[in-house]
Formats: sequence, C-alpha cells, structure tokens
Amino acid sequence: MKRFYLIFAIVLCLITGTFVCANLAFDSGSDQSGRPYRVEISRLCRQIEKSGEIPDISDCEYVTSITLSDGSEDLYSSDNDNLIRQIGSKLYRFDYKPVQTDSSGRLVMNVSIAVVAAAAVLLLIYVRIRLLKPFNRLSKVPYELSKGNLSTPIEEHKSRYFGKFIWGVNMLRDNIIDRREHELELMKEKQTLILSISHDIRTPLSAIKLYANGLSKGIYNDEEKISNAAKHINSNADDIDSFVTQLTRSASEDLIKLDVKQSEFYISEVINTINNNYDLRLADNSTEFTIESFRDCIVNGDPERAVEVLQNLLENAIKYGDGRYIRITFSQEENCLLVCVTNSGCTLPEGEMIHIFDSFWRGSNTANKSGSGLGLYICRQLMLKMDGEIFAEKKGDEMRITAVFRKA
Repeated sequence: MKRFYLIFAIVLCLITGTFVCANLAFDSGSDQSGRPYRVEISRLCRQIEKSGEIPDISDCEYVTSITLSDGSEDLYSSDNDNLIRQIGSKLYRFDYKPVQTDSSGRLVMNVSIAVVAAAAVLLLIYVRIRLLKPFNRLSKVPYELSKGNLSTPIEEHKSRYFGKFIWGVNMLRDNIIDRREHELELMKEKQTLILSISHDIRTPLSAIKLYANGLSKGIYNDEEKISNAAKHINSNADDIDSFVTQLTRSASEDLIKLDVKQSEFYISEVINTINNNYDLRLADNSTEFTIESFRDCIVNGDPERAVEVLQNLLENAIKYGDGRYIRITFSQEENCLLVCVTNSGCTLPEGEMIHIFDSFWRGSNTANKSGSGLGLYICRQLMLKMDGEIFAEKKGDEMRITAVFRKA
C-alpha cells in the first residue's frame, strides 16, 4: 500500500508540473505572438527612412495613425497606445490598436488539464477502494488457510471484481473443512474397523493353531479326523482371507472422496476445455495433438469430473508416451459416446494391462517417473459414478484408453 501512495504522490506532482508548464508556455507564446503591431511599425519606419514621407497606412491592421513631431510636447500627450520612434533627426509617434489577448484559450487549456487531473485522481481512488483495498484483505487468506485456520469465513465484498474470487475461496475453505471432517471420520472408521477385524481374526486364527497343534502331536489318529481338521483349517483360513479382503477394499474405497453431481451436458464443453488447456502446451513440446471432428451431443455425467477424467488420461499420455503424437477420437455404440485418448510410445508390457486401473499400482515402465498410481483408478471410479465405463487396450506401441459416456 505504501507504493500506491508513492504513485499517487508522483501523479499529483506530474499534474501540478503540467499545469505550471502549460501556463508558462501559454504566457511565453502570448508574448511572442501578442505584439504584431511592432512588425507593422518596423515596416513603416523603413518606408519613411527610404522616402522621407509618411506612407499610406490604410492597409495596416494595427497602426491607426502616424504623427510627425513639431517640437511641442503634444507628441507625448496621446491617450492611445503608441510608440515613439526616431527616424533620422525626426521623431514620429505611431498610434496602434492593442492586441486582444485570447483569454478563452487559457481557460480551455486550464479546464482541460483540470478535467484530466480529476479523472486521474478519481481513477486512482477507485483503484484504491475497489481493487487494492479488498485485494490487500484477501491476500492474507491463502496464508491463513495454509496454517489450517479455517474457522473464520471470508467477508463478502460487493466489488464485482472479487465477488467470484471470494466465492471460490469460500468454496475452497468449505471443501477443506469437509475433507478434514471426512478424514477424521475416515480415521475413526478405520480404527474401529481394524480393531473389529483384528478381534474377529483371533477366533479363526486360534482354531487354526489348535488344529495345527493337534496334527503335529498326532492327536488325530484316523483319516476322518485328519480330514475334518484340514477342512476346519481351510474354513478358518477362508475367514481370515475374507477379513483381509474386506480391509483392503475399505482402504481403497474410502481413500479418496469422489463426489459426482450428475447432470446433462454437451460433450463439446468438455472437449473445448481440454483443447484450450493442452493445445499450446503440447505444441511447445513438439507433440502432434489432434482432436477428431465430432458430432456434438448431450451426455450424462458431471462436466467437471468429465474434464478431470480426460485430463488424467492426457497427463498419462504425456508422461508415459514418447511425445510423438496424442489423439482424441470419437465413436458411437448403441446409446453411448466413446471418447478415446491414444498416445504413441507405450512401453507397458501386455501382461500388466489387467492391473492398469488398480489403486496404487504402477507399471514396470514407471521406474523413473513420479506418480501415486491413483490416476487411472480415480478415472475408473468417476466414470462408474457417472454411469459410464472406461477401458484400456494396447496395439503395438499405442496405448488407447476409452471413456464411455451414456447419451442423455
């Protein structure tokens, strides 16, 4: 804010300087152009000097009369504006009309400068009140959010410049609060689940130990009892496997909160967003990026989540492809629209394709590339929640991942 006040002071100084310089220039110009009668008098003096007679002044614009001195004091007693000039040994009085100064020009100039100055000052004040002041207040918000201070909502401001920004930051704050509550609830559920499953595992585990101990000591001395003990061990092992599966499923399903707002939207909205986000970026990377022409249609789903799905697919294509080309193509089957993202240079082994949508799974071609192994897993979960589907196939060195949207 101190810099703003410095700029404000500099602008005021410039306005004042402009006002002073303009008036000085006007006065200087008036002095030079405000005495044209002197030009006429000088010309008449040269004519008198040559001819020795008073010339005709009918064509003069300013000089009204020429009087030759007769030696009396009357030469100096004229009430008109005049100049006394000596030509040879004689004195002449030149009467002239004074030039009227154009005061209206000075007024127009000063009024113009005043209007511009007022507009500049009002603009600076407007910027100070409408932009800088609310922005200065909002500049502290990201810092407070980074510290985890989520208790105080952001004050609404009627400025149309920051209305959407404030609304968006408040949405971000509410989202962070919801995620924190979800995480706390998830931690509680996880802890309860782990305690419950660990307790439930003890029973079949104790039974397995009991039967295994009996078998090792030869307590079961006939085939029927041994077979029965083996069946019980197998049954209890299945119970333990079921508990572990339940725990694993819970860990993957509750890891990320994926909310989908189901609606209807034109697929062109999503494709235009993708094109705007990646066209220049891929051109800078010298990657051929093409989007096949398509017939626009209305599909079911969440447009923001649909953009997220295609962004994840393109990010994977950029990260794991060779950068030669990335293509988006379209096809239709029954009542569905298929959007396929194809990239060149896929090095994923064919045998690993079955795991491509698993959570936390990363292929053998990702050794030197950062990632969490959740991108395609999230894509699949989002597509399923939007009543769609997603599948992947590899043809040669091309990776093709297709998102299936149901038409409205």
